[in-house]
Amino acid sequence: MKELSTIDQEQLSEVLKKLYRQTFILERRYDRRAGRMVMNKEYYFCEKHMEFLQEYLEVAGISIYNNTELGTIYIQGEPVMGERLPKLATIYLLLLKLLYDEQMAQVSSSVNIVTTLGDLTGKAGEFGLIKSMTSQAEMKRALNVLKRYQLIEVMDSMEELHNQTRILIFPSINVVLMREDIIRLLEQFAEGDTTDGE
Repeated sequence: MKELSTIDQEQLSEVLKKLYRQTFILERRYDRRAGRMVMNKEYYFCEKHMEFLQEYLEVAGISIYNNTELGTIYIQGEPVMGERLPKLATIYLLLLKLLYDEQMAQVSSSVNIVTTLGDLTGKAGEFGLIKSMTSQAEMKRALNVLKRYQLIEVMDSMEELHNQTRILIFPSINVVLMREDIIRLLEQFAEGDTTDGE
């Protein structure tokens, strides 16, 4: 650590805080102002200092991985347990993974998939997961939780959500859930076996 410049030490500290808070750092992020994906300097900083990060995090029982195929650096381990997700955020997460897998199966040339809120609510109806009308506030809260964990980016304004609101699904969703887990969890939600997120 002492061999790093003061600027690099500060950046390393910020990167570690972000990893603990979000568990993921993506290679490319969506820049709403530019309207396109942009390179993430933090990803390349982590990549450059991966050996140090591995040794540093290992002391706390945390593993760090760089999945170059998905463009995601992420951490895993018991000390990294995240917050309990609200039920709607958990349902959205499961359905977004299904939508992601479906679009990737259609031989997508990108690892980032764009869907709409209408597609998401349509999937929820298909599985019978949302029994009553969901308020705009609940939807915004659920989407913001998933956004905070770098699983999605809402590409349009969240002031007024509608069926055409675009949602960019990041490949980090593959690290969170396996397809087999999704089907099992969706069945539990449909049967009413869960009360809150996991």
